[in-house]
Amino acid sequence: MDKFQQSQKNKLFKNVSHDPYSAPRTEGPAVCPKCEAVYAAGTWSWKRQENTVVHGAQTTICPACRRIEDNRPAGILTLSGGYVHQHRGEIVNLIKHTEEKEKAEHPLERIIKLDDAADDLIVTTTGIHLANRLGHALKGAFKGNSEYHYSDSEYGMSVRWSREE
Repeated sequence: MDKFQQSQKNKLFKNVSHDPYSAPRTEGPAVCPKCEAVYAAGTWSWKRQENTVVHGAQTTICPACRRIEDNRPAGILTLSGGYVHQHRGEIVNLIKHTEEKEKAEHPLERIIKLDDAADDLIVTTTGIHLANRLGHALKGAFKGNSEYHYSDSEYGMSVRWSREE
């Protein structure tokens, strides 16, 4: 195989980054003792099904609770600019409301924490989809500029949103 063919092959068959937190630590149905999310049929949900109680579901900490416990975010949203400081209350309300809507359907998508760092507001999330959705919600509600960066080497993404005035 020549250099050109090898480079084309590398582009076609890029390694998919795997989320080390996604694999459940159990075979059958399980319940997270921290948040009470239920694992059944390969997915996590908030619905406790009868069979998880009847068949004695195992307890295992869900991937989101493990990420929160380890403080290992999958998504990082950084907000900067003068607009953030002037409208912080409105922005935080939008972030929390967006998280509530996302978390209602997807229990593994949660905010780990909101931090003030220098002139930025940093939001860390347990999943990449929530970080992505927050970036789009901010751009839709407050305009500004958004940049999305997915990690090639590990499971994660970062979003930068900024607006001056």
